[in-house]
Amino acid sequence: MHHYLSFKRNSVSSGSYVISNRKNEILNAYLGTCVGVAIYDPVNGIGGLIHLLLAEPTIEGNTMGRPENYASTGLPMFIGDLYKNGAKKEHLKAVVAGGVLVGPVSGIDINLDIGGRTTEIVERLLRKEGIPIVKMETGGYFSCCLSINLSNWESGIDLINMPDESHEVKFNRPTKAQLERAMADVRPIPQIVLRIIRMIQDENCSMSDLAKEVRQEQVITAKVIRLCNTAFFRQRLKVDSIDRALLVLGEKRLLQLAISASMEDFFPGETGGYSLCKGGLFNHAVGSAVISEKLAAITGLVPEEIAYTAGLLHDIGKVALDQYMGLAYPLFYRKIQFGDESLINVENEIFGATHTEIGGILAEQWSMPEKIGEVIKFHHTPEQACFSPELTHIVYFADLILSRFMVGNELDRLNTDDFTERLKRIGIRPEQFPGIIEKLSGEISHLSLYEKE
Repeated sequence: MHHYLSFKRNSVSSGSYVISNRKNEILNAYLGTCVGVAIYDPVNGIGGLIHLLLAEPTIEGNTMGRPENYASTGLPMFIGDLYKNGAKKEHLKAVVAGGVLVGPVSGIDINLDIGGRTTEIVERLLRKEGIPIVKMETGGYFSCCLSINLSNWESGIDLINMPDESHEVKFNRPTKAQLERAMADVRPIPQIVLRIIRMIQDENCSMSDLAKEVRQEQVITAKVIRLCNTAFFRQRLKVDSIDRALLVLGEKRLLQLAISASMEDFFPGETGGYSLCKGGLFNHAVGSAVISEKLAAITGLVPEEIAYTAGLLHDIGKVALDQYMGLAYPLFYRKIQFGDESLINVENEIFGATHTEIGGILAEQWSMPEKIGEVIKFHHTPEQACFSPELTHIVYFADLILSRFMVGNELDRLNTDDFTERLKRIGIRPEQFPGIIEKLSGEISHLSLYEKE
C-alpha cells in the first residue's frame, strides 16, 4: 500500500499543464469555473494534468501568448506533448472535472456558462482524438480538486473543504458583547500602513520620504523582499535588498508591497475559520488587490494604487469573526453549498452580524479614508456605495472573479442577482466579461501559483 501522505503534491496553476513519467507525486488542480483534464497512458507510464481557464480566445487567433489558457488551443498542445514524451493514443485515458456554476447562481451565469463551454470543447476534442473519458464530474455547483497519482495513475475528484460533521458541535450565536470584545481584540493596523494609505491617495504627494522610512523598518523590509520574490511579484532577477526593490518596482509599487507585507500578520494564518488553507485570508487579500488594480487599469475609473489598497483591505471584518467560524463552519457549508445562500445572509443568520458591518466599524475606529471604508462595508452590495461607487464595484468584481477562478482560499459566496447592472456601472457589457477574464489570465495564473507557495 502506498503512503500518499509522503508523496510530493504539485498544484497545477490555471493556464498550465504538467507531464511526467511514473513517480511518487500527486498532481492537483483546484477547480471552480475552470476545467481540469488528466490524461494518462498506464502502459507506457506517461501522464499529466492541464488546468484550463476558458473555452477559446474571444478574438479569433489571439491567445495573447498563453495558448494553454484555452481548451481549443491548450488541450491539443497538452495531448501533442504527451505523444512526444512516449504516450500512445491507443492507451490514453482521460478524467475531466470542473466547469461548475459557483453560486449563488443568476441567469447571467447560465447564459455566459463559461465552464460549460470549456467542457463542451474538451469533450469534442477528446472524442475527435479517440481518447475515452473514464471519469467525468462537471457542471453543478461544487468546487472540486482533480488529482492524479503519478505512481499508479489513480485519479480523484473531491469536493473542496467538505466539513467533517461526525464531530459537529452545537453552535451558539455570539452575543453583542462578545462581538464587541472580538472587535476590540483585533490588533490595530500598523500606523505606517495607515500613513501609506493616506499618502497613496494624495496625487500631489511625493512618496520618496515615506519610501525611505519603509527602508528603515527592518521587519517590513524583510517581508517586502520575500513578497517581491513570490510567484506573482517575482522579477527576472532576484530581489535581495530594499534598494533593489525600489529600483525595480518604483516607489508606489514598493509602498503597495509594504502595505501587503505589513498586513500578512494581521490576518489569521491558520486554517479552521474563514481560511480554507494556510494563509487563505491573506492570499485572498493579495489576490483581490492585484485583480482590483488590473480592473482599475482596464476601466480607467479609479487610480490603480487606490484599487490595490481597497482590494487588500476589503475583508478585514472577517478577522474579528474568524474565532467563531471554526465551530460554525459545518452550518455555513450546508447553507452556502446546499442552500445556495450568499455569505452575508448566512453570517447575519448565524452570527447576528456580517463581516462587512464589522469591517465598516473597524475602518471608522481606525480613521481609514472614507472611500476605503465604503469598500469594506459595501463590497457585497456595491450599489449601496455613495462616496466611491466605481471603486466599490471594482473590488466586488475582483472578489467575484477570485471566487470563480481561484477556489479554496477562503470561505465566501457573493450574490450575483444584479450582475448585469453592476457590470454596466464599470462600463462592461455581459458579453465582454469572458474577454475581461482573458485579460486577467496572467494575473490569475500567477496568483494561483502564489497561493500554494
